[in-house]
Amino acid sequence: MVATVHSTTVKVIGANGQISLGKQYAGRQVLVEEHEPGVWLVRTATVVPDNERWLQEPQAAAALQAAMAWSIANPASDTTIEDTLNRLDHGEQ
Repeated sequence: MVATVHSTTVKVIGANGQISLGKQYAGRQVLVEEHEPGVWLVRTATVVPDNERWLQEPQAAAALQAAMAWSIANPASDTTIEDTLNRLDHGEQ
């Protein structure tokens, strides 16, 4: 079992309604849950945009891994560029 350290800090909500959590969280996204009036749970989160969510699917991850393996096995080279352009121009793969 992992022991967790809980700390309590008093913060003042500014006139603009903001509270500072510290520079170590600057730029991070957070979830703010209001459990009841005046009781909030603030958690750091990683948000995945809707148009990128497909990348999290197992099939997409497998396809990306296969593509990465192929790119390692077939490094880019300028020596065959003319051949590649000719094949693409003629609709070959």
